[in-house]
Order: sequence, then structure tokens, then C-alpha cells
Amino acid sequence: MRFRFVMGQVFKGLGHNFAMTVSVILVTCVSLLFVGTGILAQLQITQLKTQWYAKVEVNVYMCAKDDSAKNCNGEEATTRQVADVRERLSSSDLGPYVKQVYHLSKKDTYKDFMDLYGDTVIGEVTTVDMMPESFRIKLKDPNDYEIIASDLEGRPGVEMVQDQRAIVEPLLKALNNATLVSWGLAMLMVIAAILLITTTIRLSAMSREKETSIMRLVGASNLFVQLPFMIEGAIAALIGAVLAVGGIWLESTMFIQGWLAKAFPSIKFIGDLEVWIVSPILIVAAILLAMLASAVSLAKYAKV
Repeated sequence: MRFRFVMGQVFKGLGHNFAMTVSVILVTCVSLLFVGTGILAQLQITQLKTQWYAKVEVNVYMCAKDDSAKNCNGEEATTRQVADVRERLSSSDLGPYVKQVYHLSKKDTYKDFMDLYGDTVIGEVTTVDMMPESFRIKLKDPNDYEIIASDLEGRPGVEMVQDQRAIVEPLLKALNNATLVSWGLAMLMVIAAILLITTTIRLSAMSREKETSIMRLVGASNLFVQLPFMIEGAIAALIGAVLAVGGIWLESTMFIQGWLAKAFPSIKFIGDLEVWIVSPILIVAAILLAMLASAVSLAKYAKV
């Protein structure tokens, strides 16, 4: 009997404040959509780091013929200098950090260069003799780059030491910045949702002030009086959360898997598994959002 009465009050309140309820649903949906997008973006960044950093290598370029680099003085690296670098990479100082070393001859470097620039003017005038020898180093931990660089930079015959992370980190930084923007918009929308839910509950309570006064006269508890209003807010927030989950699922299916994954097949993108991970977070967030807004709105009302 009490359950039927409470639910009757809930649906009565939802009907009286239909426009406000729809507004709560939409604002909650948008705010949680930003939250979900932010979480998915962070998961994607973590996945990209794991994938790319595992492939990241350190390139050590030896001095080429007539090299104008400061450490080369226009002289090509000698056979002894190349051998010294190779021995240094397998020494007890650097060996523990190195997983694998590839030595690229001039011909190997020239082939890689022509694959990239063979059809250009630069490619047409470049010869094998102009290419440097180099070492491609795969580290056990890409974060140990500084150890390798500080040891090899400035050594006789070494033109430069290049960390491939410098190529991918600007993209990861841009993705991080986009995630921060998403989080910022999400926080603004969450505040708007709390204010809207608070206002909706307060208006609903004011419209039924006579009924709640009678309930108090017959000895109804604060919880029994407040429960219909709390459920109203929870239902609206929950519907918004379900719509947000649907939104991030469409985002994952159509945009990420349907377009990005096909456009960049070499990159591993997030999928349905990550959406399933995020979905319960959004639903719990919606419930907490409604509880917080209800507590704020009914704190004063409960004392009437």
C-alpha cells in the first residue's frame, strides 16, 4: 500500500513538472556524455601509449660525409668510431637498458631515405655516399632514453641521438588537452544538472505542500514525505544516464570503430569493452548526482 502510494506520488510529480523533468534528463545526459567521452579519451590515450611506446626506438646517427653538425666537423665517422658505439651499447653500463640493436649501413639508410623521398628533388640528387651509418635501438623501457642519450651524445663520430617519442608525444599531448576540455565542460554541465534537479524537486514539493502537510499531521516520517521527490530526481537522472550510455556507444561504434579504426588500421582503438566499463560509472554517477541534488533541495523542506 505504501509502495503504491509513493509511486503514485512520483508519477504525479513527474506529470506536473513534465517540462522540467525533460530538461533534467537532457542536461544530465549531456553532462554524463562529456564525462563518458573524457573517460574513453583517457583510456584511448593509455592504450596508445602502451602500443606506441612498445614500438618506440632510439636512433643514433653517425656523422656522414661532409656533415656540418658541430660534433662532426665535416668528417665522416670512422670504422673505429662506429665500432666504439656498438661496443658501448653492449657494455655493462648500457646493456641492461637495451633490448635489441640494429646496425644500419649506408645502403640500409639510403633505402629507407628513398622510400620516403625517392620521388622528390632531394631524392634525385642524394647518393649512397651521402648517407650516414646509424643504430636503431629498442629499449627495455622507453623511459630510459635519457640514459642512452647522455652517454652517446657528444661521442666522437656521433651526429645526434633521436628519441622517437618526440614524434608521438605532441599528439598525445593534444589528446590530453582535448580530454581536459571535455572534463571542464562536463563539470559545468554537472553543476547545471545539480541546480536543475534541485529546482525541479523544490517546485514539485511546493506544488504538493498541502498534501505533505496532511501527511505530517498524521505522523508520516521525513523519509516517507521526501521519498517521492527523491525518486523523481533519481528517475530523471537515470534516464539521462541511459541516454548518455547510448550516446557513447554510438560514438564508439560509428565514429571510433566505424571511421577512425578503418582510416588508421595500424592503431588499436578502444571498443565495446571500454564502453561496458564506462557505462556502470555513468549510471552510478547519475544516482549520486540525484542524491546530492535531493539532499540539497530537501534539507530545508524536511524541517517544514
